Amino acid sequence: MSDSPNPLPFESFMNPGLGKYARVYRESIDNPEKFYSDAGWILDWYSKWDSIIDKSGEPYYRWYVNGKLNLSYNAVDRHANGIRRNKAAYIWVDEKGNEKIVTYRGLYKRVNALAKALLEMGIRKGDRIAIYLPMIIEEPVAMLAAARIGAVFTVIFSGFGAEAIADRVNDCGAKLMITADGGFRRGKIIPLKETVDRALELTKTVESVIVVKHTGNEINMTEGRDYWYHDIIREKDYVEPERMDSNDPLFILYTSGTTGKPKGVVHGNGGYGVWVTNTLKWAFDPQESDRWWCAADIGWITGHSYIVFAPLILGLTSILYEGSFDYPTPDQIWKIISYYEVDILYTSPTAIRALMKYGDEYPKNHNLSSLRVLGSVGEPINPVAWEWYYEKIGNSQCPVIDTYWQTETGGFVISPAIGIGVAPLKPGSATLPLPGIEPVIIDQSGKEAENGEKGFLFLKRPWPGLMIGLNKDDQKYRSLYFGKMSNAYFTGDYAVKDKDGYFWLLGRADEVLKVSGHRIGTIEVEDALLSTGLVAEAGVFGKTHQVKGESIVSFLVLGSGTSLDSAVDTIKNGIRRNFGSLLVPDEIHIVGSLPKTRSGKIMRRIIKAVYQDQIPGDVTTLESEASVEEIKEAIDKFKKELKASGNSRQRSQ
Repeated sequence: MSDSPNPLPFESFMNPGLGKYARVYRESIDNPEKFYSDAGWILDWYSKWDSIIDKSGEPYYRWYVNGKLNLSYNAVDRHANGIRRNKAAYIWVDEKGNEKIVTYRGLYKRVNALAKALLEMGIRKGDRIAIYLPMIIEEPVAMLAAARIGAVFTVIFSGFGAEAIADRVNDCGAKLMITADGGFRRGKIIPLKETVDRALELTKTVESVIVVKHTGNEINMTEGRDYWYHDIIREKDYVEPERMDSNDPLFILYTSGTTGKPKGVVHGNGGYGVWVTNTLKWAFDPQESDRWWCAADIGWITGHSYIVFAPLILGLTSILYEGSFDYPTPDQIWKIISYYEVDILYTSPTAIRALMKYGDEYPKNHNLSSLRVLGSVGEPINPVAWEWYYEKIGNSQCPVIDTYWQTETGGFVISPAIGIGVAPLKPGSATLPLPGIEPVIIDQSGKEAENGEKGFLFLKRPWPGLMIGLNKDDQKYRSLYFGKMSNAYFTGDYAVKDKDGYFWLLGRADEVLKVSGHRIGTIEVEDALLSTGLVAEAGVFGKTHQVKGESIVSFLVLGSGTSLDSAVDTIKNGIRRNFGSLLVPDEIHIVGSLPKTRSGKIMRRIIKAVYQDQIPGDVTTLESEASVEEIKEAIDKFKKELKASGNSRQRSQ
């Protein structure tokens, strides 16, 4: 991070600039009761709340106390029975170009039909159900049907294996599972039902399984337990939405859990619904006619909040895509944007960097002029990737909304906010806090850090989107999130605030490197590597060093057209010249690909585990396990070269 380059002159799409943002933000801090009361009316309520917030159970906060509502009604009914009834809620498309358009009225019918089937199968308010589906229309339908009857759902990412499914089902006690015969990925069928069958051998609570026929491949159906989706659905069914308390649980979503048992994050109905809907409006300013593409997976919080609930509550049209962005050709994502005239694209830095590898010609060959706003999610976006995204995809006309948030926060907490006016953007910075959010950076000694000084990021006051707890783990909720600073939420991230008050995220706090007495975020090193112009992707970690404390190890994917000859020396010299020797990695290993999840995150823990000859753990979420083998080969080659150079020195002596 640095204060340069200077903020870009984005006055053309500021609305009308920092003045409005500052006023709205100040109102949210000075008069939160009024601010959150006004924000609450973005939803329809059966009965109004008694008070905005109850802090008596700190750090468990309760929002819109005793208010009654239903998020399925808010997402579906109020559009399906009004002027948006024939508007597309989802345009579903897959890798083969198959298309399905579902209107708000059509979505309403599907949700009611499944809700009725769930009731007939004995599911009631408060029961838990698990959803393990590919990116098909039935996935949001299942979530909304559960929300309609008050069942608490847990969506399990379709890349997880049997043991990961069983862990989640056992923790939440799901009575019913909704899955599919399979899903499609890079031209292959992913056998989802087969995986569920193995998982259920390790569980005891699931009584019924509903199966969507999607791929048509043969599967086993257990009589008395398994039911075809199409056999239990009746089109004319209607279910009166359950009147849910604002603080009743809506869903449980398990964090990936790099070590140990995954955490079951619980979100409620009212506060979560208010927060995600408002933050989408604040950050992206979507318009009635927009086609919104949150290019994430519904199995993660990004999909819950910004593919399902917020866009539907706002009555938007969303693209829902089953497949990889670069399959069957590297320009798949640009084809979809061009064909469907997408207005807003929201994707991950990892996806952006992966697409950069293919060069500028692919996006150049498609008409991307419909794009008005670009967004980034999942991890800090490197300035180099930010600038490519802005210049090559947005034609230097679209603001890049770099959103910082977590599963636990429900929705964005630090982000540009073109819906309420925002300061000029800086490539690589998530900019400023959203209304109601008060971030603070704490240094090693526990004091508030000065501007420009790195430290740990805390959020000092609660907000409606904050999780209402962890499933069956009160002790971890209190100690992990609120045990480090009195009544302040610990994000677990390392960050710095610059002289203009902009926030820069530097990676997870437990990934911070300590090199020669200096604390360095992994993102800082990766940014430096990408800035050389030779590197497309980078994964960095530290290893013990007797003198430095830690030394920096990096695995890199080179950009297209970069020659392997002299690349390592050129990269090191470029970093040394522009950032200083402290950020120069001690080891640079060149590989063809890095291990990434199907949601696009680089799995640094797997890289480090392979490097240290440890078992890498669960790799079922990886886009390609071949990348792990490439890293093993690079390490073996490095060891052989070290051994050879050592023998050579001995001979020369």
